Amino acid sequence: MRCVLFTGKGGGGTTTVAAATAILAAQRGHRTLVLSVDPAAGLAGALDHPIGAEPTELEPGLHGQQVDLRRAVETRWPAVREVLAGTWPAINVDPFDLEELAFLPGAVETLTLLELRDGLTSENYDLVVVDGGPAAALVRLLAFPETLSWYCRRLLPPDGAFARWLRPGFGWAAALGGRWSALAAPAYDTVSRLHRAAVDLRAILTDHATTSVRLVATPESSALAAARGSFTALSLHGFTLDGVVVNRIFPPANADAWRAGWAAVHREQLADITAAFMPTPVLPVGYRAGEPIGLEELAAFGAATYGELDPGSVLGEPLIGPSGQPRVERTEDGFALSFGLPFVDSSQIDLARLGDDLVVTVGSYRRAVPLPAALRRCDVSTARLRDDRLVVSFVPDPRQWVRV
Repeated sequence: MRCVLFTGKGGGGTTTVAAATAILAAQRGHRTLVLSVDPAAGLAGALDHPIGAEPTELEPGLHGQQVDLRRAVETRWPAVREVLAGTWPAINVDPFDLEELAFLPGAVETLTLLELRDGLTSENYDLVVVDGGPAAALVRLLAFPETLSWYCRRLLPPDGAFARWLRPGFGWAAALGGRWSALAAPAYDTVSRLHRAAVDLRAILTDHATTSVRLVATPESSALAAARGSFTALSLHGFTLDGVVVNRIFPPANADAWRAGWAAVHREQLADITAAFMPTPVLPVGYRAGEPIGLEELAAFGAATYGELDPGSVLGEPLIGPSGQPRVERTEDGFALSFGLPFVDSSQIDLARLGDDLVVTVGSYRRAVPLPAALRRCDVSTARLRDDRLVVSFVPDPRQWVRV
Protein backbone atom coordinates (compact mmCIF):
# COMPACT_ATOMS: atom_id res chain seq x y z
CA MET A 1 0.00 0.00 0.00
CA ARG A 2 1.22 3.49 -0.90
CA CYS A 3 -0.19 6.85 0.09
CA VAL A 4 0.64 10.10 -1.70
CA LEU A 5 -0.58 13.35 -0.15
CA PHE A 6 -0.84 16.50 -2.26
CA THR A 7 -0.77 19.97 -0.81
CA GLY A 8 0.36 23.47 -1.65
CA LYS A 9 -0.56 27.10 -1.68
CA GLY A 10 -4.26 27.63 -2.24
CA GLY A 11 -5.23 28.15 -5.87
CA GLY A 12 -2.18 26.39 -7.30
CA GLY A 13 -4.01 23.39 -8.71
CA THR A 14 -3.51 20.87 -5.91
CA THR A 15 -6.87 19.17 -6.52
CA THR A 16 -6.23 18.95 -10.27
CA VAL A 17 -2.80 17.39 -9.82
CA ALA A 18 -4.07 14.91 -7.20
CA ALA A 19 -6.95 13.82 -9.42
CA ALA A 20 -4.70 13.51 -12.48
CA THR A 21 -2.19 11.44 -10.52
CA ALA A 22 -4.88 9.04 -9.33
CA ILE A 23 -6.36 8.58 -12.81
CA LEU A 24 -2.96 7.95 -14.42
CA ALA A 25 -1.99 5.52 -11.64
CA ALA A 26 -5.22 3.57 -12.15
CA GLN A 27 -4.65 3.42 -15.90
CA ARG A 28 -1.17 2.04 -15.24
CA GLY A 29 -2.44 -0.82 -13.13
CA HIS A 30 -2.73 0.48 -9.56
CA ARG A 31 -6.03 -0.05 -7.75
CA THR A 32 -6.45 3.56 -6.70
CA LEU A 33 -8.57 5.62 -4.32
CA VAL A 34 -8.48 9.41 -4.66
CA LEU A 35 -9.63 10.87 -1.35
CA SER A 36 -10.25 14.52 -0.61
CA VAL A 37 -9.89 15.77 2.97
CA ASP A 38 -10.19 19.39 1.82
CA PRO A 39 -13.41 20.96 3.17
CA ALA A 40 -13.62 23.03 -0.02
CA ALA A 41 -14.73 19.78 -1.71
CA GLY A 42 -13.50 20.64 -5.19
CA LEU A 43 -12.58 17.08 -6.19
CA ALA A 44 -16.01 16.21 -7.62
CA GLY A 45 -15.87 19.29 -9.84
CA ALA A 46 -12.41 18.42 -11.15
CA LEU A 47 -13.48 14.85 -11.88
CA ASP A 48 -16.79 16.03 -13.35
CA HIS A 49 -18.33 13.11 -11.52
CA PRO A 50 -20.35 13.00 -8.28
CA ILE A 51 -18.56 11.45 -5.32
CA GLY A 52 -19.71 11.02 -1.75
CA ALA A 53 -18.74 9.90 1.70
CA GLU A 54 -18.35 6.30 0.50
CA PRO A 55 -15.91 5.28 -2.26
CA THR A 56 -17.52 5.73 -5.69
CA GLU A 57 -16.25 3.79 -8.71
CA LEU A 58 -15.20 6.23 -11.43
CA GLU A 59 -13.75 3.70 -13.85
CA PRO A 60 -12.22 0.22 -13.47
CA GLY A 61 -9.53 0.36 -10.79
CA LEU A 62 -10.35 3.92 -9.72
CA HIS A 63 -12.57 5.13 -6.87
CA GLY A 64 -13.22 8.61 -5.53
CA GLN A 65 -14.30 9.76 -2.08
CA GLN A 66 -14.94 13.08 -0.34
CA VAL A 67 -14.61 13.12 3.44
CA ASP A 68 -17.98 14.20 4.83
CA LEU A 69 -17.61 14.96 8.54
CA ARG A 70 -21.34 15.06 9.20
CA ARG A 71 -21.71 11.60 7.66
CA ALA A 72 -18.66 10.40 9.60
CA VAL A 73 -20.28 11.49 12.87
CA GLU A 74 -23.49 9.68 11.96
CA THR A 75 -21.60 6.53 10.98
CA ARG A 76 -19.13 6.29 13.85
CA TRP A 77 -21.12 7.67 16.78
CA PRO A 78 -23.40 4.62 17.19
CA ALA A 79 -20.34 2.50 17.96
CA VAL A 80 -19.33 4.95 20.69
CA ARG A 81 -22.88 4.98 22.05
CA GLU A 82 -22.85 1.19 22.23
CA VAL A 83 -19.60 1.16 24.18
CA LEU A 84 -21.00 3.64 26.70
CA ALA A 85 -24.54 2.29 26.75
CA GLY A 86 -23.99 0.28 29.90
CA THR A 87 -22.42 3.28 31.61
CA TRP A 88 -25.11 5.92 31.07
CA PRO A 89 -27.54 4.62 33.70
CA ALA A 90 -24.78 4.42 36.29
CA ILE A 91 -23.37 7.90 35.70
CA ASN A 92 -26.69 9.62 35.01
CA VAL A 93 -25.67 11.20 31.67
CA ASP A 94 -28.22 11.88 28.94
CA PRO A 95 -27.07 9.97 25.84
CA PHE A 96 -28.32 12.71 23.56
CA ASP A 97 -25.96 15.17 25.24
CA LEU A 98 -23.05 12.82 24.57
CA GLU A 99 -23.51 13.31 20.83
CA GLU A 100 -22.32 16.87 21.31
CA LEU A 101 -18.89 15.47 22.20
CA ALA A 102 -18.34 14.96 18.47
CA PHE A 103 -17.85 18.72 18.16
CA LEU A 104 -15.22 19.09 20.85
CA PRO A 105 -11.76 20.44 19.83
CA GLY A 106 -9.87 17.75 17.94
CA ALA A 107 -12.99 15.84 16.89
CA VAL A 108 -12.78 17.09 13.29
CA GLU A 109 -9.15 15.97 12.99
CA THR A 110 -9.93 12.64 14.60
CA LEU A 111 -12.84 11.89 12.29
CA THR A 112 -10.89 12.96 9.19
CA LEU A 113 -7.92 10.77 10.13
CA LEU A 114 -10.21 7.81 10.81
CA GLU A 115 -11.57 8.16 7.27
CA LEU A 116 -8.01 8.29 5.94
CA ARG A 117 -7.01 5.29 8.04
CA ASP A 118 -9.88 3.25 6.60
CA GLY A 119 -8.59 3.93 3.10
CA LEU A 120 -4.99 3.15 4.00
CA THR A 121 -5.85 -0.15 5.68
CA SER A 122 -8.31 -1.31 3.02
CA GLU A 123 -7.28 -4.32 0.96
CA ASN A 124 -9.20 -2.90 -2.01
CA TYR A 125 -6.47 -0.43 -3.00
CA ASP A 126 -2.80 -0.39 -3.89
CA LEU A 127 -2.58 3.40 -3.79
CA VAL A 128 -4.42 6.15 -1.92
CA VAL A 129 -4.01 9.63 -3.40
CA VAL A 130 -5.04 12.38 -0.99
CA ASP A 131 -6.13 15.86 -1.99
CA GLY A 132 -4.96 17.56 1.17
CA GLY A 133 -5.89 21.15 0.39
CA PRO A 134 -3.80 24.10 1.67
CA ALA A 135 -0.55 23.15 3.37
CA ALA A 136 -1.21 24.77 6.76
CA ALA A 137 -4.42 22.78 7.25
CA LEU A 138 -2.80 19.52 6.10
CA VAL A 139 0.17 19.97 8.44
CA ARG A 140 -2.18 20.44 11.39
CA LEU A 141 -4.12 17.34 10.35
CA LEU A 142 -1.04 15.14 9.87
CA ALA A 143 0.51 16.35 13.13
CA PHE A 144 -2.63 15.58 15.13
CA PRO A 145 -1.83 11.87 15.84
CA GLU A 146 1.40 12.85 17.57
CA THR A 147 -0.38 15.66 19.44
CA LEU A 148 -3.08 13.23 20.54
CA SER A 149 -0.45 10.70 21.56
CA TRP A 150 1.31 13.40 23.60
CA TYR A 151 -1.85 14.08 25.60
CA CYS A 152 -2.61 10.37 26.01
CA ARG A 153 0.87 9.72 27.39
CA ARG A 154 0.08 12.19 30.16
CA LEU A 155 -2.96 10.16 31.11
CA LEU A 156 -1.45 6.68 30.86
CA PRO A 157 1.40 4.95 32.68
CA PRO A 158 4.33 5.13 32.99
CA ASP A 159 4.36 8.88 32.25
CA GLY A 160 0.82 9.84 33.18
CA ALA A 161 0.35 11.73 36.39
CA PHE A 162 -3.41 11.17 36.07
CA ALA A 163 -3.28 7.43 35.39
CA ARG A 164 -4.02 6.66 39.03
CA TRP A 165 -7.21 8.74 38.74
CA LEU A 166 -8.53 6.93 35.68
CA ARG A 167 -7.37 3.38 36.31
CA PRO A 168 -10.41 1.34 37.36
CA GLY A 169 -10.42 0.26 40.99
CA PHE A 170 -7.67 2.64 42.06
CA GLY A 171 -7.15 6.18 43.28
CA TRP A 172 -9.67 8.89 42.45
CA ALA A 173 -12.26 6.64 40.73
CA ALA A 174 -12.30 4.11 43.59
CA ALA A 175 -12.41 6.80 46.26
CA LEU A 176 -15.41 8.57 44.75
CA GLY A 177 -17.21 5.34 43.85
CA GLY A 178 -20.70 5.31 42.37
CA ARG A 179 -21.23 6.72 38.94
CA TRP A 180 -17.64 8.02 38.65
CA SER A 181 -16.22 4.59 39.39
CA ALA A 182 -18.45 3.15 36.65
CA LEU A 183 -17.11 5.78 34.22
CA ALA A 184 -13.44 4.99 34.97
CA ALA A 185 -13.27 1.69 33.06
CA PRO A 186 -14.62 2.95 29.69
CA ALA A 187 -12.69 6.22 30.03
CA TYR A 188 -9.40 4.42 30.70
CA ASP A 189 -10.04 1.98 27.85
CA THR A 190 -10.93 4.81 25.45
CA VAL A 191 -7.74 6.73 26.22
CA SER A 192 -5.68 3.55 25.77
CA ARG A 193 -7.26 2.79 22.40
CA LEU A 194 -6.85 6.38 21.22
CA HIS A 195 -3.18 6.24 22.12
CA ARG A 196 -2.61 2.99 20.23
CA ALA A 197 -4.50 4.27 17.19
CA ALA A 198 -2.54 7.53 17.18
CA VAL A 199 0.80 5.72 17.40
CA ASP A 200 -0.13 3.27 14.64
CA LEU A 201 -1.41 5.98 12.29
CA ARG A 202 1.63 8.17 12.79
CA ALA A 203 3.88 5.19 12.03
CA ILE A 204 2.11 4.82 8.66
CA LEU A 205 2.23 8.53 7.84
CA THR A 206 5.95 8.93 8.63
CA ASP A 207 7.13 5.78 6.85
CA HIS A 208 8.71 7.09 3.63
CA ALA A 209 8.25 3.77 1.86
CA THR A 210 4.51 3.93 2.57
CA THR A 211 3.63 7.63 2.63
CA SER A 212 5.08 10.67 0.95
CA VAL A 213 4.03 14.26 0.31
CA ARG A 214 4.11 16.09 -3.00
CA LEU A 215 3.99 19.86 -3.08
CA VAL A 216 2.15 21.69 -5.86
CA ALA A 217 3.48 25.15 -6.68
CA THR A 218 3.27 27.74 -9.42
CA PRO A 219 6.36 29.46 -10.91
CA GLU A 220 6.17 32.59 -8.77
CA SER A 221 8.45 34.02 -6.09
CA SER A 222 5.66 34.02 -3.52
CA ALA A 223 4.83 30.40 -4.36
CA LEU A 224 8.46 29.35 -3.85
CA ALA A 225 8.52 31.05 -0.44
CA ALA A 226 5.25 29.32 0.48
CA ALA A 227 6.59 25.94 -0.70
CA ARG A 228 9.71 26.36 1.40
CA GLY A 229 7.65 27.25 4.45
CA SER A 230 5.34 24.28 3.90
CA PHE A 231 8.27 21.92 3.53
CA THR A 232 9.84 23.26 6.72
CA ALA A 233 6.60 22.59 8.63
CA LEU A 234 6.26 19.10 7.15
CA SER A 235 9.88 18.28 7.98
CA LEU A 236 9.48 19.55 11.54
CA HIS A 237 6.73 16.98 12.07
CA GLY A 238 8.63 14.14 10.39
CA PHE A 239 6.94 13.93 6.99
CA THR A 240 8.97 13.38 3.84
CA LEU A 241 8.72 14.91 0.40
CA ASP A 242 9.26 12.86 -2.77
CA GLY A 243 8.38 15.42 -5.45
CA VAL A 244 7.39 18.97 -6.35
CA VAL A 245 4.95 19.67 -9.20
CA VAL A 246 5.36 23.14 -10.72
CA ASN A 247 2.09 23.94 -12.44
CA ARG A 248 1.06 26.51 -15.09
CA ILE A 249 4.39 27.23 -16.78
CA PHE A 250 4.17 29.42 -19.89
CA PRO A 251 5.78 27.73 -22.92
CA PRO A 252 8.43 29.82 -24.74
CA ALA A 253 7.58 28.72 -28.29
CA ASN A 254 5.41 30.79 -30.64
CA ALA A 255 4.74 33.45 -28.04
CA ASP A 256 4.15 37.17 -28.43
CA ALA A 257 6.20 39.66 -26.40
CA TRP A 258 3.85 39.54 -23.40
CA ARG A 259 3.82 35.74 -23.22
CA ALA A 260 7.54 35.56 -23.94
CA GLY A 261 8.18 37.78 -20.95
CA TRP A 262 6.16 35.52 -18.68
CA ALA A 263 7.85 32.45 -20.15
CA ALA A 264 11.28 33.91 -19.27
CA VAL A 265 10.16 34.67 -15.71
CA HIS A 266 8.77 31.15 -15.35
CA ARG A 267 12.05 29.60 -16.57
CA GLU A 268 13.93 31.53 -13.90
CA GLN A 269 11.48 30.56 -11.19
CA LEU A 270 11.56 26.91 -12.26
CA ALA A 271 15.36 26.96 -12.04
CA ASP A 272 15.16 28.47 -8.54
CA ILE A 273 12.64 25.85 -7.38
CA THR A 274 14.73 23.03 -8.85
CA ALA A 275 17.87 24.30 -7.12
CA ALA A 276 16.07 24.82 -3.80
CA PHE A 277 14.62 21.30 -3.62
CA MET A 278 17.45 19.34 -5.22
CA PRO A 279 17.75 16.27 -5.24
CA THR A 280 13.95 15.95 -4.89
CA PRO A 281 12.43 15.62 -8.39
CA VAL A 282 10.72 18.73 -9.73
CA LEU A 283 8.05 18.06 -12.38
CA PRO A 284 7.20 21.03 -14.64
CA VAL A 285 3.69 21.24 -16.13
CA GLY A 286 2.90 23.62 -18.98
CA TYR A 287 0.06 26.12 -18.95
CA ARG A 288 -2.92 24.64 -20.77
CA ALA A 289 -5.39 26.47 -22.97
CA GLY A 290 -8.25 25.31 -20.75
CA GLU A 291 -8.78 23.87 -17.29
CA PRO A 292 -8.54 20.06 -17.30
CA ILE A 293 -11.96 18.79 -16.26
CA GLY A 294 -13.14 15.19 -16.42
CA LEU A 295 -11.35 11.86 -16.48
CA GLU A 296 -10.06 12.09 -20.05
CA GLU A 297 -8.59 15.59 -19.71
CA LEU A 298 -7.08 14.76 -16.32
CA ALA A 299 -5.50 11.57 -17.68
CA ALA A 300 -3.77 13.63 -20.40
CA PHE A 301 -2.69 16.16 -17.77
CA GLY A 302 -1.25 13.35 -15.64
CA ALA A 303 0.63 11.80 -18.56
CA ALA A 304 2.19 15.19 -19.38
CA THR A 305 3.19 15.61 -15.74
CA TYR A 306 4.81 12.23 -15.07
CA GLY A 307 5.92 10.99 -18.47
CA GLU A 308 7.40 7.54 -17.95
CA LEU A 309 7.52 7.90 -14.15
CA ASP A 310 5.23 5.71 -12.04
CA PRO A 311 2.92 8.18 -10.25
CA GLY A 312 2.30 5.68 -7.45
CA SER A 313 5.94 5.01 -6.58
CA VAL A 314 8.46 7.00 -4.56
CA LEU A 315 9.63 9.51 -7.16
CA GLY A 316 13.02 10.27 -5.65
CA GLU A 317 15.10 10.80 -2.56
CA PRO A 318 13.88 13.63 -0.32
CA LEU A 319 15.99 16.68 0.39
CA ILE A 320 16.60 15.75 4.04
CA GLY A 321 16.90 11.98 3.76
CA PRO A 322 14.38 9.15 3.73
CA SER A 323 13.50 9.18 7.42
CA GLY A 324 11.54 11.90 9.12
CA GLN A 325 12.21 10.38 12.53
CA PRO A 326 14.78 11.96 14.88
CA ARG A 327 18.21 10.30 14.74
CA VAL A 328 20.26 9.69 17.89
CA GLU A 329 24.04 9.25 17.80
CA ARG A 330 26.77 8.87 20.41
CA THR A 331 29.26 11.72 20.72
CA GLU A 332 32.41 12.27 22.75
CA ASP A 333 30.48 14.21 25.40
CA GLY A 334 27.20 12.28 25.32
CA PHE A 335 24.55 12.12 22.62
CA ALA A 336 23.24 14.12 19.66
CA LEU A 337 19.62 14.12 18.48
CA SER A 338 18.97 15.46 14.98
CA PHE A 339 16.22 15.71 12.41
CA GLY A 340 15.68 17.51 9.12
CA LEU A 341 14.74 21.18 9.27
CA PRO A 342 15.40 22.87 5.91
CA PHE A 343 15.02 26.49 4.83
CA VAL A 344 15.38 28.03 8.30
CA ASP A 345 18.08 29.84 10.25
CA SER A 346 18.84 29.63 13.94
CA SER A 347 16.96 32.87 14.70
CA GLN A 348 13.68 31.19 13.69
CA ILE A 349 14.04 28.25 16.06
CA ASP A 350 13.07 28.11 19.72
CA LEU A 351 13.85 25.10 21.94
CA ALA A 352 12.47 24.15 25.34
CA ARG A 353 12.66 21.07 27.54
CA LEU A 354 9.29 19.96 28.88
CA GLY A 355 9.69 16.87 31.04
CA ASP A 356 10.65 14.01 28.75
CA ASP A 357 9.94 16.00 25.56
CA LEU A 358 11.98 18.44 23.53
CA VAL A 359 9.65 21.19 22.30
CA VAL A 360 10.77 22.68 18.98
CA THR A 361 9.08 25.82 17.67
CA VAL A 362 9.59 27.21 14.16
CA GLY A 363 7.42 30.21 13.39
CA SER A 364 3.81 29.28 14.08
CA TYR A 365 4.54 25.52 14.13
CA ARG A 366 5.47 23.55 17.22
CA ARG A 367 6.36 19.92 17.85
CA ALA A 368 6.97 18.04 21.09
CA VAL A 369 9.60 15.40 20.29
CA PRO A 370 9.51 12.46 22.74
CA LEU A 371 13.03 11.81 23.99
CA PRO A 372 14.47 8.29 24.05
CA ALA A 373 15.09 6.83 27.50
CA ALA A 374 18.82 7.60 27.48
CA LEU A 375 18.29 11.28 26.64
CA ARG A 376 15.74 11.71 29.40
CA ARG A 377 18.62 11.41 31.84
CA CYS A 378 20.63 14.09 30.07
CA ASP A 379 20.71 17.86 29.88
CA VAL A 380 20.66 19.87 26.66
CA SER A 381 24.06 21.47 26.12
CA THR A 382 23.98 23.04 22.64
CA ALA A 383 21.85 23.21 19.50
CA ARG A 384 22.94 24.11 15.98
CA LEU A 385 21.88 23.81 12.34
CA ARG A 386 24.06 21.62 10.14
CA ASP A 387 23.30 20.61 6.54
CA ASP A 388 19.55 21.26 6.85
CA ARG A 389 19.40 19.35 10.11
CA LEU A 390 18.83 20.61 13.63
CA VAL A 391 21.40 18.93 15.88
CA VAL A 392 20.77 19.06 19.63
CA SER A 393 23.58 17.89 21.90
CA PHE A 394 22.93 16.22 25.25
CA VAL A 395 25.31 15.59 28.13
CA PRO A 396 24.58 12.99 30.86
CA ASP A 397 23.25 14.24 34.17
CA PRO A 398 25.13 12.20 36.83
CA ARG A 399 22.28 12.64 39.30
CA GLN A 400 19.93 10.66 37.07
CA TRP A 401 22.25 7.77 36.12
CA VAL A 402 22.72 4.65 38.23
CA ARG A 403 26.14 4.49 39.84
CA VAL A 404 28.05 1.23 40.03
